[in-house]
Amino acid sequence: MLKILLIEDEPRLNEHLKKGLAQQGYSVDSVLNGADGLNYVTQSNYDLIILDLMLPGQNGFQVLENLKTFGLDIPVIIISALSHSEKVIEGLDKGAIDYIKKPFDFGEFLARVRAATRKPGTKNVTLLKFNQIEMDLIKRKVFLAENEIQLTKREFMLLEFLLGNVNRVVSKTEIAEKVWEVNFDMHSNVIEVHLSQLRKKIGEDVIQTRVGLGYCIEGNLIRK
Repeated sequence: MLKILLIEDEPRLNEHLKKGLAQQGYSVDSVLNGADGLNYVTQSNYDLIILDLMLPGQNGFQVLENLKTFGLDIPVIIISALSHSEKVIEGLDKGAIDYIKKPFDFGEFLARVRAATRKPGTKNVTLLKFNQIEMDLIKRKVFLAENEIQLTKREFMLLEFLLGNVNRVVSKTEIAEKVWEVNFDMHSNVIEVHLSQLRKKIGEDVIQTRVGLGYCIEGNLIRK
């Protein structure tokens, strides 16, 4: 199920769009301001963000800039009553992939959402680059400073998951569900052991521990 974050400060429109998207089979989180939107983005994975521009506090343009600063490569559709060409251009130049002017037809809006989620994104990524780490998702190989390093299958999956959630703290539970099995024994220390081995191979400071929260890789990730 595709997951969408809706950032729209007008409560009735927010509820209308959230309900309509949910009826189409999307999983939707919605917030009323940019600051909350960015907080949600750092706590979960989204396939698409629908973003209003005239938001209280942090406006939509600032949200786009912060997404880039955080290294979060998520498709964004702007919905806005600001219809001047310069605003459209600014929004697209700041990273949005589409701009829908209010008021809009809901059928057209859904078509734009479908088109946006069909666009190439992380699902078609074949190469991840983070500092001196290069991860080939097709050949299932990892290189450090252009030298291949040998990872076990589970270490590879663990690194892929952490890089796929760069700049976001992932809990032990999430790792267990995504990299191991859902019925994983949470009292086991096998995740910590694999993390320790992975750190020895890619660098002790790459994977950071957030005590009581989980683990995180912070920095700029390049997806190709």
